[in-house]
This record gives sequence, C-alpha cells and structure tokens, in this order.
Amino acid sequence: MRPTLLAIAALWCLVACHVQAQQVYRCDIHGKTSYSHEPCLGAQAIDTTPTQGLNRSTGKVQRHPDVQREITHRQLAEAIRPITGESQQALAVDRRSMRLSASDQLHCEWLDLRWPSLEAQVAQARADQKGQAELALYQARLQLRDLRC
Repeated sequence: MRPTLLAIAALWCLVACHVQAQQVYRCDIHGKTSYSHEPCLGAQAIDTTPTQGLNRSTGKVQRHPDVQREITHRQLAEAIRPITGESQQALAVDRRSMRLSASDQLHCEWLDLRWPSLEAQVAQARADQKGQAELALYQARLQLRDLRC
C-alpha cells in the first residue's frame, strides 16, 4: 500500500472514532468562581484531560473509553507522523474541520491564526485596555464553539 493511501486510511480511522471533547472555562464573576462549557468575559481555559486511572486494589490500569480512544488517537498520530509530518493536535483539528463547509473551514483557519495574537493582547494589555482585549478573545471563543472548529 502506498504511504499516501496508508495516511488517508489512518486519518479516516481517526475521524470515524473521534468524540469531540468540550472545552471548560473558569469564570470569576463578582468574586464568585464558576465552571462552564460556555465562555465568559475574562474566562480561563481549564485542562480537563482525564486521568489514566489505576485501580489501587488490583494494580491494574482501568481506563475510561474516552481515555482509551485518546490514547489510540495519540498512537495513530505518532505512527503516521513520518508520513504526514503533522502533530496530534494538527490531526485533531483536521478531523474536526473535515465535517465543516468550505466557508466554515476558512473561518476556523482564520480564527486559529488569530488566536495567539488575541491571547497575547490579553496578557499584555494595560488596565484600561484589558476589557476590550478580553472581549475580543471572548467573541473568538464563541465563534470557535459555534462553528465547532
């Protein structure tokens, strides 16, 4: 089998068994902290990666199906990396974007390119400009969520 066909078959396998993880945000509003899948103004993205799970009584590893699926995706991404040259994160973005229309794919690519500068603007903003920078990041998060990028 040619390397390109192998890469396409592996990517198809990744697409077939992909479950999209939701981003979780920590919101501090009026001194109260809440967590939500909906972004808020000034939200911090939280890492919700599941643990690998070890049963203390038996010593055996017990993995949730989502964890096992993620491990499989990681292993497949590493196996085809010499062929595709793409990281696991890039392949995950490709899996999600394959289901989108062409215009939504372009919009997602534009948001992906814009994302680092938006985060840098929030981090470097002066006190009087911080609200405006956080609003731009918030709107980008909403667009990413709505497009399912």
